[in-house]
Amino acid sequence: MQGKIIRGVGGFYYVHAADGEVYECRAKGIFRKEKVKPLVGDDVEISVLDAAQKAGNVDRLLPRRNALIRPAAANVDQAMVVFAVTHPHPNLNLLDRFLILMNHQDIPVIVCFNKTDLAEENQPHVLEEIYRGCGCEVCFVSVEKNEGLERVRSLLEAKTTVLAGPSGVGKSSLTNCFLSERRMEVGEISRKIDRGKHTTRHTELLVLRQTDDFTAPSYLLDTPGFSSLFLQDIEYEELKSFFYEFDPYEADCRFQGCMHLKEPDCAVKEAVERGEIHRARYESYELLAEELKTRKKKYRTS
Repeated sequence: MQGKIIRGVGGFYYVHAADGEVYECRAKGIFRKEKVKPLVGDDVEISVLDAAQKAGNVDRLLPRRNALIRPAAANVDQAMVVFAVTHPHPNLNLLDRFLILMNHQDIPVIVCFNKTDLAEENQPHVLEEIYRGCGCEVCFVSVEKNEGLERVRSLLEAKTTVLAGPSGVGKSSLTNCFLSERRMEVGEISRKIDRGKHTTRHTELLVLRQTDDFTAPSYLLDTPGFSSLFLQDIEYEELKSFFYEFDPYEADCRFQGCMHLKEPDCAVKEAVERGEIHRARYESYELLAEELKTRKKKYRTS
């Protein structure tokens, strides 16, 4: 029988199988011999050892479409990064780093801003303007007021989605809106530092929807909150390719291979001055470019 690994704990793999049941499985020794470790999200073939106790073995890993290192997961269709509009104030440079890392792995991204009920009137509009050309779906929701959730639900249909974002933005609360049972612990915002306590401690695929024929369930992979991301696999020269707002203007730059920083007659910088590319996104690009340039210099001299 085929299924998908939804959780791995202590050498056991919990497989959501084609019959709609979840089986507790051990991986056969061949995986250790071949130095292959099953990941959450892996599609597998299992043999059922005890139908009543829902016990079995993982016999074979099916081919992976992709695999993420952090979080460790396979066969991801898309990612949804959640930030709060306010409380805590969104760190847009951190958001941009996440977009780059996912795009580098060809994983589409949904940007979801929560807590619109706490926002000042213009805050969602400003964020929408900043990310209107980023190449991603951008959603605004209020879990507290149950607003905007249907659009998010439709984007999650029949997909395996990695959910990420800093602590305290409402990821677990958002996830609970799509579960039949409120399974996830929800933390409180730390008033002292205005950041959330970590409430997600392990990697687990949550089944959000099950079709009658068990062919197209929706899965959501919640991950521990992050406070920093390093662009370890991104080269300085390729950074600009992840800022999709630049694409319509690059051909008009004076220099081929323009990095849109200190070069004269740069069409991208001119677009920033005209307000066609949001200055916040461009300033984030400048910071990241300086970081990668500095790293490149250190690498050359080491």
